[in-house]
Amino acid sequence: MRVAVYYAPALNDTLWELGSHWLGRDADSNAALKQPDIDGIAELTADARLYGFHATLKPPMRLRPGASWDAVVTAAEDLVAGIAPFELPHLEVADLHGFLAIRDAEPSAALRSLADACVAGLDHFRQPPDAAELARRRRSKLSAQQDAMLVRWGYPYVFETWFFHMTLTRRLSEQERAVLLPLAREMFAVALQAPRMVRDICLYTQAGDGEPFVLAERLPLRG
Repeated sequence: MRVAVYYAPALNDTLWELGSHWLGRDADSNAALKQPDIDGIAELTADARLYGFHATLKPPMRLRPGASWDAVVTAAEDLVAGIAPFELPHLEVADLHGFLAIRDAEPSAALRSLADACVAGLDHFRQPPDAAELARRRRSKLSAQQDAMLVRWGYPYVFETWFFHMTLTRRLSEQERAVLLPLAREMFAVALQAPRMVRDICLYTQAGDGEPFVLAERLPLRG
């Protein structure tokens, strides 16, 4: 099993509904959903659909031997007990290094602090990556800083290299991006205008390799 800590909009938030339909799966119910009528969208969103609509706080981790799900939940509850809800920055659909994502329009210290706390505070449950996973990650031509994060934390994009994003597609060609970017901006425009708060963190679980991530727990910020 793998466990990840994510931000996800509330289930009654239009952004959750639209994001889930865009990807073709509701990560809360694990139900398949009808996607927009866009040529090739099922293939373009296949990888993102597996992970569910979210923004990563602590990347997926395999649990080390002896670590239990109940212990992870308890530790995560303790972690957020002292963190108060806060306003999410304005969001926008953007081209992020070749793939489409919903991004924060400006950096948020509160978001970064929450992600940092999740990465560090739950890391004792993580099984370190094996040589094969390290080699796979390094095929992305990591910077020296990203490689150091990979070795220490099991993932290259944490702390100084972390960035908030809710993935919408795989990496696109210029032609694909020219078609999809305006369509995605149009679909999400109204939902992204609404203010929203970060009131909880979400624990997603993956039962096994190739299985979809599902939303298993929402833990409220109680500070």
